[in-house]
Amino acid sequence: MAGTARERARELATRLTELSRAYYVEDDPQASDAEYDRLFRELEALESEDPRLVTPDSPTQRVGAPPAEAFDSVDHALPMLSLANCFDDDELAEFDRRAREGAGRDVIVYCAEPKFDGTALNLRYEDGVLVRATTRGDGTTGEDITANARTIRNLPLCLASDNPPAVIEIRGEVVLPRSRFDALNARLEAADQKPFVNPRNAASGSLRQLDSKITAQRPLAFMGYGIGAVEGAALDGGLYAQLGQLAEWGIVVSPYVERVEGLAGARAYYDAMAERRAGLDIEIDGVVFKADEAYVRDELGFVARAPRWAIARKFPAEETTTTLDAVDFQVGRTGALTPVAKLTPVFVGGVTVSNATLHNMDEIARKDIRVGDRVIVRRAGDVIPEVKAVAERGENSRPIELPSACPVCGSAVERIAGEAVARCTGGLVCAAQRREALKHFASRDALDIEGLGDRQIEAFVSEGLLQTPADIFRLHTHRDALVAREGYGEKSVANLLASIESAKDTTLARFIFALGIREVGQTMARDLARHFARLDALRDEAGAYLEREAEARAAATTKADYERRMSAEGLQIVPGVGARVAHCIAEFFAEQRNREVIDDLLAEGVHWPVVDVEDKAQPLSGQTVVLTGTLTELTREAAGARLEALGARVTSSVSKKTDFVVAGDKAGSKKEKAEKLGVRVRSEADLLTLLAEHEAG
Repeated sequence: MAGTARERARELATRLTELSRAYYVEDDPQASDAEYDRLFRELEALESEDPRLVTPDSPTQRVGAPPAEAFDSVDHALPMLSLANCFDDDELAEFDRRAREGAGRDVIVYCAEPKFDGTALNLRYEDGVLVRATTRGDGTTGEDITANARTIRNLPLCLASDNPPAVIEIRGEVVLPRSRFDALNARLEAADQKPFVNPRNAASGSLRQLDSKITAQRPLAFMGYGIGAVEGAALDGGLYAQLGQLAEWGIVVSPYVERVEGLAGARAYYDAMAERRAGLDIEIDGVVFKADEAYVRDELGFVARAPRWAIARKFPAEETTTTLDAVDFQVGRTGALTPVAKLTPVFVGGVTVSNATLHNMDEIARKDIRVGDRVIVRRAGDVIPEVKAVAERGENSRPIELPSACPVCGSAVERIAGEAVARCTGGLVCAAQRREALKHFASRDALDIEGLGDRQIEAFVSEGLLQTPADIFRLHTHRDALVAREGYGEKSVANLLASIESAKDTTLARFIFALGIREVGQTMARDLARHFARLDALRDEAGAYLEREAEARAAATTKADYERRMSAEGLQIVPGVGARVAHCIAEFFAEQRNREVIDDLLAEGVHWPVVDVEDKAQPLSGQTVVLTGTLTELTREAAGARLEALGARVTSSVSKKTDFVVAGDKAGSKKEKAEKLGVRVRSEADLLTLLAEHEAG
């Protein structure tokens, strides 16, 4: 048994050393923090049970990793020791008990502060001037990175003091704020460079650049948390007071440092920081409690690698490693398919996680995630857990494939080139999209069914009364059931059914908008109705478009050639309809189930006036108008409606194709853009005159 324990201890020590070097020296993390902590605690337990297993080079007897050979080594005047960790209230209580008994106190006053998730740095100031900056290294010897540290913008090169200590070593953490981390990674990816795994990795990698000009481009920050060697000055013995002194000298310290009394105060501080954590711009992975009084610290002393008077209370791990067992695709209310990882259950972020988002197929490809891989899972606060990266390729891993049919309704899945999101095309029949499709269909700007609001639709769908939009016009067959519902009565049901009956008489533009075709808003629906005049003509053109699209792809020699071939085709002749919108329209009508629902609606009596294509000429036909600023005589909505009644197309953006802009009071950028482009700008008075002339005619 002893031999087995010794072999396991050496195996753990070797693995932890490898992980430590990969993280601190090579800037290439090979495991999550939770995985490292688990292995470290296992080794600690083995050595505690049998002290003969402790070796001088055990990871439990040292801190971090040796300095890289690329930098000069520097011995610390005082060791930069690590902190013991605890992971729950019981372990914190045990630490407090030992501290009270060791110091002979009933209550220990602690200096409490966030535990920054960065990389430790020791700054040596002589007569107030920064002369050296060194990494933690192995706790005794660190790397001289003074040139790089000088580039950190919030780190003072001279202390703000007329009488600084002859020598003082200030210790703290170099961090990369969350708000700057994504921007940094975006720049690296744009330059075809490898992005950083997390802010702490970015801070460490930035500090250890051989070229300090690169470090200067990284938005690093320094947060002071303590003092090492001091010569030529007598500082206050209280740690809280010392941090206040650092702040006076110009060193940035956390604004969340507090003095707390005893275990109750420590627990309350931990809970408060855990709640505040998600909103902080700097990542923290726990809080640190240090005995504030010098007398207490002297009484308690040190163990091999950590002071007895301090402890880090870690938050539940935000990252850990587990196996990706399978991938399901969930369908959202807009039809978007989201890949969801099915994981071997693992405890992370305070809860057991068995599902995590994979975002979309582009992210899966970028991270090269496959079923069967060991993956790093991240969960922060209430954020949905995500698969962050692959930790280890599975022996029998297999690629993740996008389904060709919707897992909910069986309709075709479409992914437009250049888009990250794939979508179900069964907008009118997909159960996952049903509620939102029905709400949109009955909304004010669509069929405007009074009395059938979101709350009623939610209830009717739950009770099985509504599945497709056509079911709205069959609600009269459930009259008795509706009257019997709580909050309803004969009059309210009669009003609802009358509103539904009235909604059958609509316009083609409203009907097209009500269908909820992706990328087709009110203006686009009106343009389609004006151009095609009949629904059958739009449906036929949509069907033909997909055929021509396939032919153009086969025949075109370049992208420009393909776009030229398609730009003159039916759907794209309509103002504002480009290739993307045309494809969405075509895909909607190509889905057989959508066509069946439309036929069902027509069979239930939904209708609109038929306009003869030859009779569509109107005074402002073909003109594009933009309204901006505040109108006094009309609302912009009313003005837009009257312009459209005269055949104009009212849009929200100004371009060279805009015929004129109506500028009301406080018109801003749109008016300026029109003037730069040479587009005519008219006043509200001009508009009223124009409307009066054409409406009278």
